[in-house]
Amino acid sequence: METTKLSSKGQVIIPKAFRTRNHWEAGLELQVIATGDGILLKPKAPFEVSALADVAGLLKGRIKPMTGAQIAQALQHDVRRKWRDSR
Repeated sequence: METTKLSSKGQVIIPKAFRTRNHWEAGLELQVIATGDGILLKPKAPFEVSALADVAGLLKGRIKPMTGAQIAQALQHDVRRKWRDSR
């Protein structure tokens, strides 16, 4: 078990072994969560948590989706092109 001290400014040094193991680097934002007998430090999520319904509309595009036959034809064309280019 490693120990650390709380500075007069309220700062705590996280031991290097823990930082290395968790790939925590300078500037990482941490969430501080109160538990029954102390605190828990967790990396802040890079994005806000959202529901699928809130973001599903972003996936719509102006390009018409390809049919299965069109995909098969495109793959066949690509395989032929790569085979010709490899000779």
